[in-house]
Amino acid sequence: MKNAALILKTIYDNLPMILTIIAIVAGIGIKGRNFLKLLDYTPEEIGYLLDLAAELKAKKKAGVLHDVLRGKNVALIFEKTSTRTRCSFEVAATQEGAHVTYLDAGSSQMGKKESLEDSAKVLGRFFDGIEYRGYDQRVVEDLAKWSGVPVWNGLTDADHPTQILADLMTIEEHCKKPLNKVKVVFPGDVRNNMCYAWMMGAAKLGMHFVAMGPEELARQMDQEVVQSTFAEARKNGGLIEITDHAEDLKGADVIYGDVWASMGEEAQIPERVGLLSPFRVTMDTLKATENPDVLYLHCLPSFHDFETKMAKEWQAKGVDIREVTDEVFRSRHSVVFDEAENRMHSIKAVMVATIGA
Repeated sequence: MKNAALILKTIYDNLPMILTIIAIVAGIGIKGRNFLKLLDYTPEEIGYLLDLAAELKAKKKAGVLHDVLRGKNVALIFEKTSTRTRCSFEVAATQEGAHVTYLDAGSSQMGKKESLEDSAKVLGRFFDGIEYRGYDQRVVEDLAKWSGVPVWNGLTDADHPTQILADLMTIEEHCKKPLNKVKVVFPGDVRNNMCYAWMMGAAKLGMHFVAMGPEELARQMDQEVVQSTFAEARKNGGLIEITDHAEDLKGADVIYGDVWASMGEEAQIPERVGLLSPFRVTMDTLKATENPDVLYLHCLPSFHDFETKMAKEWQAKGVDIREVTDEVFRSRHSVVFDEAENRMHSIKAVMVATIGA
């Protein structure tokens, strides 16, 4: 019995390495790669990252930490501020033994006194991996092109792949169905990066995804994203739909929320609220799914009450910017804080898989 226990402990302690070996044998090559968008990854590779994230989370909960990133240096470049993304990368890297350097828009010459190409080449000499969170997808693509080290997309205006990885992990934890049987409905601004990111993730994994918003905004969607995700979904047995009909809530396993105005779009809030108020997630929204176990996810931060400075200011002007009611946000259906925690575990999986020992 002691020998069996010792064997099990050895396996458990070395799970990241074992999973990596299995991935190599299965032809899943992630080490040394960038993580820029989910469309770059196969369903099997995404599945591997989700499995690795779950194993790393279990080890963390059991108090078992490793240092597979010992001796590694990671740069975090943030042109957009963040709570979850920054903390997730910093804590995940530190727990695995890496050293982190944080660079914001005010502490870097990138793109100002130094070209993006030159900055990328310099950073690639110092760091083993680079995370970028900002606006233009081309910036993270160019960092990957010129740095010579793995680059991870922490968010751009076009995509948010690390968030989708955490979302998928959370759904696996709370939904009894396999991912390719799950229906996700996104009520809100169908042109934003979270909707596009979900379209890509759902298409890759053969899921049913419904982008639900005003027709006026649907007409403004990036047609390249629409066409590529529709084609990818067909290839993988999934379904992507764009609608403004509440009837399409029926059968949803997940309702996904996001704010109605992204960073830098605050001036457009009154117009957005006018368009999107019919798509606010309420308990009636959940009831319309006819699924008593429907989940509510949100990438956060969320306007679900009037306890933030911004929500109070707009309320004083007669504008309700809440994309979800407090009743839904705090209900048994909501798994938003499990989802937020999973940012760290899934991001850790990306770093371990791409630059780990």
